[in-house]
Amino acid sequence: MKGISITVIILIGSAIMSYITAFIAGLLRLSRFKFVRGLTTVYVEVFRGTSLIVQLFWFSYALPMLFGIRIGSDILAAILAISLNYGAYMSEIVRGSILAVSNGQTEAGIALNMTPFQRMRLIIFPQAVRMMLPEFGNYLIQMLKATSLVSLIGLTDVLYYGNIIRSTNIAIESTVYLFILIFFFLLALPLIFLTRKLEEFSKKGVET
Repeated sequence: MKGISITVIILIGSAIMSYITAFIAGLLRLSRFKFVRGLTTVYVEVFRGTSLIVQLFWFSYALPMLFGIRIGSDILAAILAISLNYGAYMSEIVRGSILAVSNGQTEAGIALNMTPFQRMRLIIFPQAVRMMLPEFGNYLIQMLKATSLVSLIGLTDVLYYGNIIRSTNIAIESTVYLFILIFFFLLALPLIFLTRKLEEFSKKGVET
């Protein structure tokens, strides 16, 4: 229980920042400007193509040592690494969902003399968001599990305290990890329930 506050803080911070990043990157990848699309693609592919553990070490240790860039705190470094990593993955969900909206919807907006911004804001984006919701819920659960990695950069989360107990009680090592597993599952239960509700809401949107 000592480490739950760090776990929850990192989860909430990472979730908020990753969703914002996903929407921005997803929309930028649909930009009519080739340079903007290219730059965003580089970000997405770099963060999807490298390990989250490596990214955590880079933000926490490598950037300050090699370039003198200090993020501020290990908590902020962890949130930044996780949010940029999952934001890159979810940006593809944003982009794909927007592209999945029927062309007829865009044509209807044009017929109503709407500007491109109005078509995106009033017609395309609301429909695309419904398609994004189930996957966003799944990635929220993934982010919870990713918080266990922050103990590697010295943050005192649930796994950090579990490892302390294990190191001082070798005889109950397997029991400690069993309780850590159960603890994370209990934390994930509300998120699992939320994801199912989002899936139901998304299906209703398609049916109507």
